[in-house]
Amino acid sequence: MSYRIVVGEGSCGIAAGAHKVYTALRQLTGSVGVTGCVGMCFLEPIVDLYDGNELAVRLVRVTENDAERICAAAEAEDVSGVGDLRISDEDGLFLKRQTRIALANCGVVDPTDIDSYIARDGYKAIRKALFDMTPESVIEEIKVSGLAGRGGAGFPTWFKWNAARQSEGDDKYLICNADEGDPGAFMDRAVIESDPHCLIEGMLIAAYAIGAKNAFVYVRAEYPLAIERLKAALAQAEERGFLGSDILGSGFSLKIKIKAGAGAFVCGEETALIESLEGSRGMPRLKPPFPAQKGYMNRPSNINNVETYANVARILLMGGEKFASLGTENSKGTKVFALTGKVVRGGLVEIPMGLTLREVIFDIGGGIKNGKKFKAVQLGGPSGGCIPESLLDTVIDYKALAATGAIMGSGGMVVMDEDTCMVNMARFFLDFTTKESCGKCVPCRIGTKRLYEKLTAITEGRGEEGDVETLTELCSGIRDTALCGLGQTAPNPVLTTIKYFSDEYVAHVRDKKCPACECRALITYEILPDKCRGCTMCAKNCPAGCIEGSVKQPHKIDPEKCVRCGSCMRVCRFGAVKVS
Repeated sequence: MSYRIVVGEGSCGIAAGAHKVYTALRQLTGSVGVTGCVGMCFLEPIVDLYDGNELAVRLVRVTENDAERICAAAEAEDVSGVGDLRISDEDGLFLKRQTRIALANCGVVDPTDIDSYIARDGYKAIRKALFDMTPESVIEEIKVSGLAGRGGAGFPTWFKWNAARQSEGDDKYLICNADEGDPGAFMDRAVIESDPHCLIEGMLIAAYAIGAKNAFVYVRAEYPLAIERLKAALAQAEERGFLGSDILGSGFSLKIKIKAGAGAFVCGEETALIESLEGSRGMPRLKPPFPAQKGYMNRPSNINNVETYANVARILLMGGEKFASLGTENSKGTKVFALTGKVVRGGLVEIPMGLTLREVIFDIGGGIKNGKKFKAVQLGGPSGGCIPESLLDTVIDYKALAATGAIMGSGGMVVMDEDTCMVNMARFFLDFTTKESCGKCVPCRIGTKRLYEKLTAITEGRGEEGDVETLTELCSGIRDTALCGLGQTAPNPVLTTIKYFSDEYVAHVRDKKCPACECRALITYEILPDKCRGCTMCAKNCPAGCIEGSVKQPHKIDPEKCVRCGSCMRVCRFGAVKVS
């Protein structure tokens, strides 16, 4: 006997060198398995050693040079030789403090092998639905669970399913939104790469519930590994009788096709996604009618995102009441977040609704990198808002987060430290939404552009008295009159930064200073004569030639020539360069 070796090969692991590790291990032993992303992106590449089906030891930050001793440890079932690679108890808390339902199989099953999924109760839920439940009872179970759409709106899943089921016509469609356009969000990608059969099974159950015979997964073309693994999983499921005609002899049939989208953020809006799916430019439709009445090809359609479907099979197996026992009165179950930014332990986090932001960022995420001070967390991506330190004890549910001016969104959670300029952060998100606007309605097409221009002027030192009031007025108009969710929520980063960080706007506009020293036009570099050793490194690396001084003599920066690139500060070994 020997330990089984499994390499984590999600996109994050591969980017960190996991496939090189896998190749090195395969050259030494033929028994090397693969899995997806376990969510500990900050520790990649990860290699797990299994004793049967039990995890014996997790090795982190592995390189191909470690292959020989990993193989030796696995063969001898003695991990003393790889002790330096073992995950620390502190880092292990990242997973131990989570409650995993949608991510239960991620980093555990082999995403390329259907039997690996079946061994963990895979496809039991669809059998239960087809042979022990009616479509109405499936919808009722989802209603009891309190599952709300995890794509951002938080709309009751059962209500959408029921509306589609009750719509007239036998030609109905089921759609999975795997577009995931938020900067910093990667939850859907990780689920498809790591547990594709969980998505397929959830879609099977939903299609049975609404009476659909055809389904689509609309996924970003920028997710090649997810598409590759989903294609393979669909072929395996069809070969085993879980897809196609007369599934498991039940009389129920379903075909699932993949549509690779071009990566337009607006296609996260369900009617814009439908337009793209039909071959048209992705632009939102007026509602009503809603997709449940007239969706794809004007037929009744239901759209949910990947995480929503990933919960469905497990809800049927565990029971709706048990799922509903997790979370809060307003928000049931768990929620997956992509924890990124200036946080020590970044990755995928699944927690019961009701935990606080502080618990996620500091207990699970380990706090702020490099001992810096926490400043804000952006929730909901470009459509969300920035929440300050004073609100860190806000509980994570739809109602509580909305009260802060932010939104749950699809689950992006970007942490910022004291070096982040909040005005520039708002400008960054407006730059994104301006470029991603489909242009169909004037408030979004023109309004977001004007917001971006005004924020750019402020960060470049061209701000004027009254600009903040103008921004607020513009935000209100865009929010109240834009056609779809992209325009309606685009002002959120601006409104929340004005609300919670008004002092930074004042500093930029009135004092022409950036407190975080991030906006180039509003900062100055100087060399402190008492610390400068005259090593000349700053002068040699200055692209503008604005630094003067002799060897072993204090140097000076000409502020008129300085382009504020920061090269001098980066190369100075004596801390002699100051930015203000």
